[in-house]
Amino acid sequence: MADSSGGVSMAQKQHDVNSILWKVYEDIRDPNLKGLSETFDPLSKDYEDNGVAVKLLMQELNDHRLLEQKHWFSLFNTRQREEALMLYDVLDYSKDWATLAGNAAFFRARMNEGEFVYAIYTAVTHSKLTKNVVLPPLYEVTPHLFTNSEVIQEAYKAKMTQTPTKIQSHFTGSKSNPEQRVAYFGEDIGMNTHHVTWHLEFPFWWNDDIEDHHIERKGESFFWVHHQLTVRYDAERLSNYLNPVEELHWDDLIYEGFAPHTMYKYGGYFPSRPDKVHFEDVDGVARVRDMLIVESRIRDAIAHGYVTAKDGSTISIRDSHGIDVLGDVIESSLYSPNAEYYGALHNTAHMVLGRQGDPHGKFNLPPGVLEHFETATRDPAFFRLHKYMDNIFREHKDSLTPYTKTDLEFSGVSIDSMALSSRLETFFEDFEYSLINAVDDTVDIADVPISTIVHRLAHKDFTAEAVITNNNDHEVEATIRVFAWPKYDNNHVEFSFNDGRWNAIELDRFWTKLAPGANTVTRSSKDSSVTVPDIPSFKTLMDKTEAALSSNSELHLEEFASGLGLPNRFLISKGKTEGMDFNLVLFVSDGAKDAAIDGLHGNTAYIHYGGAGGKYPDNRPHGYPLDRRVEDERIITGITNFKSMEVKVYHVEKH
Repeated sequence: MADSSGGVSMAQKQHDVNSILWKVYEDIRDPNLKGLSETFDPLSKDYEDNGVAVKLLMQELNDHRLLEQKHWFSLFNTRQREEALMLYDVLDYSKDWATLAGNAAFFRARMNEGEFVYAIYTAVTHSKLTKNVVLPPLYEVTPHLFTNSEVIQEAYKAKMTQTPTKIQSHFTGSKSNPEQRVAYFGEDIGMNTHHVTWHLEFPFWWNDDIEDHHIERKGESFFWVHHQLTVRYDAERLSNYLNPVEELHWDDLIYEGFAPHTMYKYGGYFPSRPDKVHFEDVDGVARVRDMLIVESRIRDAIAHGYVTAKDGSTISIRDSHGIDVLGDVIESSLYSPNAEYYGALHNTAHMVLGRQGDPHGKFNLPPGVLEHFETATRDPAFFRLHKYMDNIFREHKDSLTPYTKTDLEFSGVSIDSMALSSRLETFFEDFEYSLINAVDDTVDIADVPISTIVHRLAHKDFTAEAVITNNNDHEVEATIRVFAWPKYDNNHVEFSFNDGRWNAIELDRFWTKLAPGANTVTRSSKDSSVTVPDIPSFKTLMDKTEAALSSNSELHLEEFASGLGLPNRFLISKGKTEGMDFNLVLFVSDGAKDAAIDGLHGNTAYIHYGGAGGKYPDNRPHGYPLDRRVEDERIITGITNFKSMEVKVYHVEKH
């Protein structure tokens, strides 16, 4: 898409995005955008695709074929997704800001709110016209998907009585449910936002022929981001005296039930699932035997070392690129080489598991929590499902030839020492977010402040320091990779190196230059490339934007432009009161060989889950050098550019 903004300032763009998402279930409040919603003619504008997309959407609108307003929306519903993407295409093909903003105002007044929000979020994420525009936190735009129904009901009461209110949120379930101990992880609004943001940046529906770029290593990133969620969840379980999560099996019981305690804005409550149910076929989605067949075809491909493409040719996966092909096959994005044969294991599994509360539509229940990226991780079965897929990925990774000493060495470079500035400490803190957009509204009655307070995990900031000697006679570029894994299982049996490295949590990855001789490299936990800071609240975004507009000054929100990483406060696992043992490992590799683009070393941070729309910066596989099986740990531990130390993570209860 051409970037002809017509001189529109960043503050104006941010203002328009804020205004178009504010009170999305009500009439538009901004006078200019409200006027546009009534007078704008989408068919009279110029588009990159010569108006093909806008003609299609207007035809569907005029023929009354679009989903009604005030109805639930699920991206996994094929027709609803198609409608949302029709609007996304219109926005993405808009040639200038006036056209994009006009279309946003026009279609907000006429399309389903859920479809509209998805289209706006995806367009702002991918459009060149919206570079550095910050999307308001989803949990304040569509709070129903993040907030327990009891809290939403309290919010309505506060609105009706015009009483400013702060409502305490509690995690779903009760203490008689052991899974409740880790609810703070799956129900964390920052974690939920991370999950949905990743799927916005790397959509399974992405089509290179229509969109204007290829998303590099999308399948591998799908594997890695969900692998990291799975191993992080296991570490949280161990810190709460629970065993690592067991994988789901199609022909076995789903042992843990789940009661979401959440409701749609329109469409009733999210369905529950009782304990110990057998998987049933889901009408209109898939039969259980289909899932077993698709799984066996994927495992066959791994055993053979190749997948079969649509035209019958074979694509080898017995190399470092294989994980990317396999990720596209398992998620089944449009990048899958043969979706007809290998199916859509991940997406279908989410729907089959999500519908087990009403598999035959007997009660006409809306979609389950697993059918929304915003809510999926609330259900502990999400992690069982992803452990199942993660084990398939491990089968593939274990089929690859282990790295040799030559593969891993960085000639002339040695790590002399590593240390942390302070002990690693976690705690729970209170976090407040607004529920103004959760309640119905009218222009005649002023807003009163309504918010909820949630308990969330955080950690004390710390700094890591390493002394690295470069024995070469010239400066070298280096990639620093930092991982940690729990030392013991729940029975206090030490993990083998090979099992430990598969459970490794990536804490950081960055580039630096090493001068000849000893170099002291320091890194703050706040700078980790796998995490992002909290997005400012909707109100803060609006206040900063209006201040910039009224003073005609520049608006700088660049540090929040990407929400791709995990919340920074989730960087380290919770740990235990008495301290939980982790192996912390540091690996320094040859940056000249690793770098896929120039100029990396001038910029020490990048979101490694990212790279959408550009060249992926690191040539190495995600998880390198711990991504392949290790038959003899001395091959890694014996090289000078690898070092490990034991650390403890302490959890401090604040009263």
